[in-house]
Amino acid sequence: MANRLTKIVTRGGDKGETSLGDGTRLPKSDPRIELLGEVDELNCWIGVVIAQGAGEAVREALVGVQHDLFDLGGALSIPGAPMLSEAHLARLDEAAQALNADLPPLKEFILPGGAPLVAWLHVARAVARRVERAATALLSGDAKGAHALAYLNRLSDYLFIAARAEARRLGAPETLWEKGKSASS
Repeated sequence: MANRLTKIVTRGGDKGETSLGDGTRLPKSDPRIELLGEVDELNCWIGVVIAQGAGEAVREALVGVQHDLFDLGGALSIPGAPMLSEAHLARLDEAAQALNADLPPLKEFILPGGAPLVAWLHVARAVARRVERAATALLSGDAKGAHALAYLNRLSDYLFIAARAEARRLGAPETLWEKGKSASS
């Protein structure tokens, strides 16, 4: 493989701008750059989940997700590029269905926690929702972004299902929300 990143410190962003893949310079506060950063953060949180010892099925799916998110970031850096595909969605849907098949139905909301790995999955889920909101603000109405929006929506669902599956695998209790237990009741 050729050396693609031979110079990491370029000083090109020292004045608050950065370059897209097509050479366009944008302020670092531009919504596209913000979304690129959000996607990168989500990928990092998924790395944390993997490093916490996710079970084999979840680990395999999340490694695929990390590659998908890197692809999404690459597409975002080239305006007009297609972002993800039906195949990306299908793989995520299959992984979610496989994990969800053995889980008991939900009767109440689940509070984040139960075990460190499960808590980290919920953090990743919440970050995925934030990324989805940022993507919706930038990509709504753009047909090339439709698969990316659907993918991010389903990813947060997958992460919720994965948290439940990992809690079960680890024997960690799920803390259910109880109506009337908050101080406001």
